[in-house]
Amino acid sequence: MGEINIKRLASELNLSAATVSRALRDSHEISAETKARVMEMAKKLNYEPNPFASSLRRQQSKTIAVIVPEVANNFFSLAIKAIEEVARAKDYHVLIYQTHESGEIEASFMTSLLSGRVDGVLISPASHVANKEYFQKVSEKMPMVFFDRDHADIEGVKITTDDYDSAYNATQHLVDAGCKTIGYLAALETLTTGKKRLQGYQDALKNNNLKCQPDLIVSNCENNEPCHSKIKDFISQQKPDGIISSIEELAIPCYYACKELHLNIPKDLKLITFSNLSHAELLNPPLSTINQPAFEIGNEAATILFKMFSKRWYDPNITISLKSNIIKRESTRS
Repeated sequence: MGEINIKRLASELNLSAATVSRALRDSHEISAETKARVMEMAKKLNYEPNPFASSLRRQQSKTIAVIVPEVANNFFSLAIKAIEEVARAKDYHVLIYQTHESGEIEASFMTSLLSGRVDGVLISPASHVANKEYFQKVSEKMPMVFFDRDHADIEGVKITTDDYDSAYNATQHLVDAGCKTIGYLAALETLTTGKKRLQGYQDALKNNNLKCQPDLIVSNCENNEPCHSKIKDFISQQKPDGIISSIEELAIPCYYACKELHLNIPKDLKLITFSNLSHAELLNPPLSTINQPAFEIGNEAATILFKMFSKRWYDPNITISLKSNIIKRESTRS
């Protein structure tokens, strides 16, 4: 039967390829009757437009890139869902790239995008970045929006959450629940995100006249196997009565560690984490979470990117912060 393209449609309808192309784009130059004939034939032959070929003259790919550390993460899956909804409404395609927290992989992706494969980029940076120059190179060539994570020394449009306030309020929640020795599981330490969360924790302790002891902060704890042992040793040696996990991946190892150490949550240790875990309330006991507006962040980031495409966004260096909320469950019950 052959490929169903504009030339084939034009041949079937006895029209020029240019007329068919304009009709498919709903051009005012083409009559309603001709548009109807073209659309009917396109439907009959199951014609699928090629977004790359049809946009070559406009130098647009009708595609955006979304670069994230991990697709399986609950936060990022919700953010991507929102991004895809916005893109679909604009008749755009979405390419998703996973960096697995590697700066080298991230740089490789960003460099490849300079070829014009996409019209813009939405990125949540990897936590391990050696060289940030590629951010500048890409932003000079195409619109780019940072979401959730960012670097303080890189200019750009950034959509984040209130990380400082969230960590401060979570610490205050543990203090109000009676905790005196509150541990902090640190992550994202090279990013503004991680730094703000740590500062919120430290300031809340200080304002409650509780000493912020270095031994109560567990750093470099983002790999699965070493992470479990490190958290278990920390709980065993420091004996915290409360823990704040700065990312959701560190919360479940706390459950395992407490089980192995025969500690009861929340009687012996109260636990709260930054997380968008959909099954947090199904854990035993249900896990208290700092719930980030992941879907809203994705929606806002994508919406701004499309405004940048149409020149309706004029602030090249702004940070928009959306509020998270604490969901109090059994793991922090007093």
